[in-house]
Amino acid sequence: MLIFESLTAYQKSLLFIEKMYRTTSSWPKTELYSLTDQLHRAATSIALNIAEGSSRSRKDFAHFLDIARGSCFETVAILSIAKSLHYISGPLYMSFYQDIEELIRIVQGLKKSLSVATR
Repeated sequence: MLIFESLTAYQKSLLFIEKMYRTTSSWPKTELYSLTDQLHRAATSIALNIAEGSSRSRKDFAHFLDIARGSCFETVAILSIAKSLHYISGPLYMSFYQDIEELIRIVQGLKKSLSVATR
């Protein structure tokens, strides 16, 4: 097992990606190459940046975690648009929002642990 595969941030991001793919499967096909694709890429970017960053120096890993965090924010914006277009309900949006808040906290905690480990 590679190091990143054991990270909670990575494992939770995979679960979130799965939720996003399942959710978008019912979205209009006209969104396939726009909002659906953008959500898939933003959610996937979270896991990919955690994985890639883990192979780098602590400083670089921290930067990749910042990018993963940015992808979390991007995901929230896309989900807000999806909610306004009635592709997802308010309660489902809030559930996803809570998932993202948790992911952000975990990613931030991981980043903080990198800086503590270098002291």
